[in-house]
Amino acid sequence: MTTMTETSVREFKMPDVGEGLTEAEILKWYVQVGDTVTDGQVVCEVETAKAAVELPIPYDGVVHALHFPEGTTVDVGTPIIAVGVAGAAPAEAEVPAQAAPAAEPQQAEEAEPQGRQPVLVGYGVSTSATKRRPRKGQEVTVPQAGTALQSELNGHAGAATATAPAAPAPEPAAPAPAAPESKERPLAKPPVRKLAKDLGVDLATVVPSGPDGIITREDVHAAVAATTAPQAPEPAAAQPAPRPAPAQAQSYDTARETRVPVKGVRKATAAAMVGSAFTAPHVTEFVTVDVTRTMRLVEELKQDKEFAGLRVNPLLLIAKALLVAVKRNPDVNASWDEANQEIVLKHYVNLGIAAATPRGLIVPNIKDAHAKTLPQLAESLGELVSTAREGRTSPAAMQGGTVTITNVGVFGVDTGTPILNSGESAILAVGAIKLQPWVHKGKVKPRQVTTLALSFDHRLVDGELGSKVLADVAAILEQPKRLISWA
Repeated sequence: MTTMTETSVREFKMPDVGEGLTEAEILKWYVQVGDTVTDGQVVCEVETAKAAVELPIPYDGVVHALHFPEGTTVDVGTPIIAVGVAGAAPAEAEVPAQAAPAAEPQQAEEAEPQGRQPVLVGYGVSTSATKRRPRKGQEVTVPQAGTALQSELNGHAGAATATAPAAPAPEPAAPAPAAPESKERPLAKPPVRKLAKDLGVDLATVVPSGPDGIITREDVHAAVAATTAPQAPEPAAAQPAPRPAPAQAQSYDTARETRVPVKGVRKATAAAMVGSAFTAPHVTEFVTVDVTRTMRLVEELKQDKEFAGLRVNPLLLIAKALLVAVKRNPDVNASWDEANQEIVLKHYVNLGIAAATPRGLIVPNIKDAHAKTLPQLAESLGELVSTAREGRTSPAAMQGGTVTITNVGVFGVDTGTPILNSGESAILAVGAIKLQPWVHKGKVKPRQVTTLALSFDHRLVDGELGSKVLADVAAILEQPKRLISWA
């Protein structure tokens, strides 16, 4: 009479840890098979196209299996770890168990064609998923296999059942059209669907080669090659010949060359930079400025009790100078809405700071930086840099930036022409600060000098506005007391 506690296996699937991401790479497993895990415990670290993120398990149990080794890129929605949970039946089994007494014959009928249950958006829906259970008190005759649509019509009204007997004659021929009907929603994973969309390929015309009829990346590329071949009838017969081309690309000097797969943050950065460079018309302006007084102020602030324990460096005052310049020239803080052909003016500043990490360059931003005092800005800068170096920057911290600062001077570089972050209007590059001969008060003296470069989107910012912003930043760094008079 008493049932012993049973252990069910629950599958934890790769979540979408960002916004609309389709895959993530497993960087490190923190548990092994047989380990006990608790709700909220971090079991692995994954890297998406935006950041490295730790994943907590949502329940208690014992690790039953790790489905993928470290270094594997896994699609969102794919099970990555199985955990044995005591005292609970499998979630998938609970619904059928409750429905068994009421519709046991129908359950047996549905179990056969069910086959594969879709777990990802974009996988399509099997034909059995369109069946509806009969309403109470209504008898429905079970149609022939492959007539799920007729079953649905029977469940709607008795008039449909009256016409149903006339249909059985042609019904045996119906299974043939039933197969193409299921093809109306081709089976493909989200990354493959995105690839097809980018290449302008209709998945309904692609011949699948993957297991269970799933369309792969190779199938999409083959479809592209097939559509381009008819444009040149003569070379069309020879079109399959270019297929060895990838083989040539793979041949290289293994003794003197190393190939590094582009993925994760580096892949996303490359795509974003290409998109920005060829979408926004860039303009870059330069100015060389004496920052001796700013460097003296930095040393004074380091001794100030208000900044005890905080990171105080030239970047702090450069960031504050840019914020004041944006306040004086608010039209520079905007973005371009291509869909509506509008300029979106931002009444807040999410200040991005480019940070070099082992996984590549990332640009987290300080939310509402315009509203922070100088000590608060110093605290936010310190947290941003330390978090980025540890690889713990969250995807949310890298979204919604409005303007950015990139400090190339830390590498000893005088200046550069930075590329805008997608969706932003301006980016300020700060060169190395070093002693140079400079005319000061009519005499040549050694002064602390740096070169600033401001790149901006010429759709949003014209030459006058861009020049004013850069000139204001330079003026503040030359005379830091303007932080008081202009703020």
